[in-house]
Amino acid sequence: MFFILSRNFSLIILLAILLQACGKGVTPDAVDGTSSGEDVAPLRVAFVYVGPRGDAGWTYAHDKGRLHLESTLSDKIKTTFIESVAEGADSERVINQLARSGNDLIFATSFGYMNPVIAVAKRYPNVIFEHATGYKRAANVGTYFDRAYEGRYLGGIVAGAMTKTNILGYVASFPIPEVIRAINAFTLGAQSVNPEVKVKVVWVSTWYDPAREREAAETMIIQGADVITQHTDSAGPIAAAQSNGVYAIGYNSDMSVYGESAHLTAVVHDWGPLYVEKTLAVINGTWLSEDVWPGLSSGVVGLSEMHSDIPNRVVDKVNETKEAIISGNIHPFMGPIYSQSNELRIPANTAMTDKELLEFSWYVKGVEGNLP
Repeated sequence: MFFILSRNFSLIILLAILLQACGKGVTPDAVDGTSSGEDVAPLRVAFVYVGPRGDAGWTYAHDKGRLHLESTLSDKIKTTFIESVAEGADSERVINQLARSGNDLIFATSFGYMNPVIAVAKRYPNVIFEHATGYKRAANVGTYFDRAYEGRYLGGIVAGAMTKTNILGYVASFPIPEVIRAINAFTLGAQSVNPEVKVKVVWVSTWYDPAREREAAETMIIQGADVITQHTDSAGPIAAAQSNGVYAIGYNSDMSVYGESAHLTAVVHDWGPLYVEKTLAVINGTWLSEDVWPGLSSGVVGLSEMHSDIPNRVVDKVNETKEAIISGNIHPFMGPIYSQSNELRIPANTAMTDKELLEFSWYVKGVEGNLP
């Protein structure tokens, strides 16, 4: 009886040793001496989305970036995602679960995830977090966005050149600096080619609500706006423009399929290369907690294909301005810039600093309505 127990115990020890060896990546090749390489588990990368992947806007663009990441680093990573996660308590629960379940890198892709990310990051110091559009960082938390305002300025040039009523409409989500900065850049771009332009703004208090976004656009069309743009995530405003015979400029992705005669262009994001860069940094051990804010020169932000209705002279103007922004000869927020109340806020020959841009809380001259 004792012999049987000892033999079984020895077998257990042998199995444990073999399992431990496998856990350390020892392969058959290594056993016979032909290789000393180790199997490396794929980096687990998770994404948290504020809307559905089919929103045609913000989340759609981020998920395209995730798919690009997967195809580029297919042998090194495994991705997952959770969509339609409400900002606030729900997002903290979801982000916490993703960290607890073994993900190594988590991209949280909406402004309202900022405080939840910081809270969860304290509990999981070995997990890397990247937060889109935020400003709070920690040892294991980085932030990223693109200089979408550069693309907005170009979109404004198109709108200012194409309007006949000199009234532009802007469907806005929430009055945070990111959105206010975009409204102002769009307005200044339009005024650079058409000083008579006015921009109406309707706040919808949501990132994604196709019916509400469309209704907001239609309200401004009734008020005379003949070019509509948006800082929301659905194609509702494009559809409204299409139905009412006016123009529109999309956001996040090319939305022309939702309004072929209305869609002049769109300010688009290409997150894929940035996601590859960040993920490789984690894999290579070179990741840093930093704020990344690439502009037009990076290709992360740009314009989609322009409609054939846009005259060549306007297309040339857009392309010239794009190159001037990239070279530093033009800054979308170069003074003199006046506030809505005609107060000089940025002196002549002075560009707003990044800190000022990140804290934008006022309208430029030409924007109508009050900030909520």
